[in-house]
Amino acid sequence: MSTVAESSAAESRASAAGRPARKGIRGTNLAFWIFVGPFTLGLLIFAYVPIVWSLFLSFFDARNTVTPTDFVGLQNYVDMLTDPDFLSSMVTFTVFAIFIVPLTFALSLALALLVNQVRVARAFFRSVFFLPTACSYVVASLIWKLSIFNGVRFGLANTVLGWFGIENIAWLSTVDPPWYWIPLVTVRLWLQLGFYMILFIAGLQRIPTELYEAAYVDGAKPGWQIFRFITFPQLRATSVAVLILNLIAAYQAFDEFYNLVGNVNYARPPLVYLYGVSLGSIQDLGRGSAGALILAVIIMIVTLVQSRIFGFGKAE
Repeated sequence: MSTVAESSAAESRASAAGRPARKGIRGTNLAFWIFVGPFTLGLLIFAYVPIVWSLFLSFFDARNTVTPTDFVGLQNYVDMLTDPDFLSSMVTFTVFAIFIVPLTFALSLALALLVNQVRVARAFFRSVFFLPTACSYVVASLIWKLSIFNGVRFGLANTVLGWFGIENIAWLSTVDPPWYWIPLVTVRLWLQLGFYMILFIAGLQRIPTELYEAAYVDGAKPGWQIFRFITFPQLRATSVAVLILNLIAAYQAFDEFYNLVGNVNYARPPLVYLYGVSLGSIQDLGRGSAGALILAVIIMIVTLVQSRIFGFGKAE
């Protein structure tokens, strides 16, 4: 009997040794919350709580206060949807998106193709093009305003034009033609091209080399044919992600507009207008919150429509 008991105990110990130990809250779970907990708490405090409070404020007359008592229902939403200035800001965004989204997509894809073909110092070129992404939008906007497109004779842009006999241009003036779109678009391009270039490079590296070898065997010519029938179709998921992220970023444009042209009617995207309503001379937090939520809903609808049209997230 003792031999049988000892054998059974030995089997139990061996079986227990073969199973992973369940550490519970004192082991794996505790380590998980040590790392994730601070970020979760920060996300809750600085993201979700303000969103809920903004939703609350949007139903009240909240002028110069964050603790309103005068309930107005949907009146703030009606006011924003019928406000000519808010609708004008949406038009400004539309013009900005028409410029920035196609240009960013095409130029970042072209840069990715070029850098991906480089055999020498590839990491150097990736770093050079990606480095502006780490620059502050405010700093870059001020450099564009004070040094490149300052509108005076010794500004960089006017100096280059002077070499060709072209007179000085007041780039940020309110007078037609609207030259201010050039600094607005170029500073955003400089800041974000590197980020989307990296996304495209990641997509290019996922393309199997066997596809290119098979195309060459079938007689496909290097260049446009390979890009059209092999490279670009294989970048479908990456392309849709770039379009969605780029459009959302265009909706959130603020720093370059505010620092280059200020809070003016002729070039004011939604966030600049909502900033003026909520924190400017009016300080109407109720209408500002309603406008912010309207903008958030528009972004979600546009994103879902894009995802639906292009089939983003579906298995290829």
